[in-house]
Amino acid sequence: MKFSVSSYSYFPLVMKGEIDSFGIIEKTAELGFDAIEFVDFVDFRMPEEERPAHAEKLRAAAEKAGLAISSLTVGADFLNGSDGDFDAEIARVKRLVDIGKILGVERMRHDATVGYPRDSGKYVSFDAVLPKLAEGCRAVTEYAAQFGITTMCENHGFFAQDSERVEKLYNAVNHPNYKLLGDMGNFLCADEDPAAAFSRVAPYLGYIHAKDFIVKPFSACDPGEGAFRTRGGNFLRGTVVGHGQVPVKQCLFLAKAAGYDGYVSIEFEGMEPPVTAIRIGLANLKRYVSEI
Repeated sequence: MKFSVSSYSYFPLVMKGEIDSFGIIEKTAELGFDAIEFVDFVDFRMPEEERPAHAEKLRAAAEKAGLAISSLTVGADFLNGSDGDFDAEIARVKRLVDIGKILGVERMRHDATVGYPRDSGKYVSFDAVLPKLAEGCRAVTEYAAQFGITTMCENHGFFAQDSERVEKLYNAVNHPNYKLLGDMGNFLCADEDPAAAFSRVAPYLGYIHAKDFIVKPFSACDPGEGAFRTRGGNFLRGTVVGHGQVPVKQCLFLAKAAGYDGYVSIEFEGMEPPVTAIRIGLANLKRYVSEI
């Protein structure tokens, strides 16, 4: 397995103006990673027409730093995106595939949907919208295949988060260029045991996010700032990989047992200083991989 980090892990520093995408590349190389993962709302916060030239610069900077670009991560929503215009949302995501081509990535992650709000009067079950989600994902992956870019959806966004749901989506898309991104921590957002979830999705993985959370049950006191609620009302707070309750090493074992030998990318979203958290997380990940 090889080690990457999502630029999202540095987002608090980006928001403070303490680092930009080029500084992230330099720091990532300094910390000893093999690769970097770029994220649309971190690294492409500019008008769409300026993105191709910026992607060229990012690719050159990563190459100069000795880093591969492990993935491009972008948002998408085939129910609500582009003001609910399904065809327009597919076209928008395809334009992001074009950015991935410039970056030279072999994989790109996009969302499927966050679902309709429960109080909107439009809410329906996951199974009811599965055919439409699969159609959108299939259209994007068919387009990306010509560039050698594998597309993936992540267990993310609360609605399309459970292992059973993302497995259904994978089977419904039914395309050899489409995989799943398994985020170890995100299964907890749907109150699912991460190891049990990983055992289900491991055969379909095209990429892995290593993420850790501190978990408190609904019955505990609200931990306040820094925490958020799961779909079932429990509390999560992001933390350093290896410091929380996500069975990171077990998830790595399950992925390896299923034949996965690709990138493991840290996605840190805790309250600890990002660079320190990323450094410790990488050391822990390398140790866990060596032990399995």
